[in-house]
Amino acid sequence: MDRIKEKMNQLRLDADESAAKVEELQIKLKALEQENLAKEQEITSLSHKNGLLESDNEKLDTAVKDLKKAADEGQQHGTQNETLQRRLQLLEEEAEEADKTLREANEKLRQTDVKAGHFERKVQALENERDQWESKYEEMAKKYAQVQKELEDFQAEIGNI
Repeated sequence: MDRIKEKMNQLRLDADESAAKVEELQIKLKALEQENLAKEQEITSLSHKNGLLESDNEKLDTAVKDLKKAADEGQQHGTQNETLQRRLQLLEEEAEEADKTLREANEKLRQTDVKAGHFERKVQALENERDQWESKYEEMAKKYAQVQKELEDFQAEIGNI
């Protein structure tokens, strides 16, 4: 009788631990889902920023081409040519900065994609682990019910004796 009680107590403890673990994993899953959502929003933001930077880069490239053409046509105007060349140099530097910013944004986007993939794999692993725990919990519940029935049968037999 004591062994059965000990076994029942152990099963209860195991069931309680399993339930606590499931709750803990659900909390972790929610946190990861929120973190994943934040990463997706960041990806969207970076993609939008990337599009804007590409548009700015095209505008700057067009401006650079226009300034070069104006510089070729205005060689007889020395002062005007020097001014245009300075403008051209500034625009090229801005274009290089914009290009550098674009490359950095693309790199951040790529890293974010990698992180998002990593977190998706983590979420999948946690879901698998949760499923395993749920399966174990169901098995333990079945075993508990079975032991409970055996205990009731045993008590009935003892009561008949």
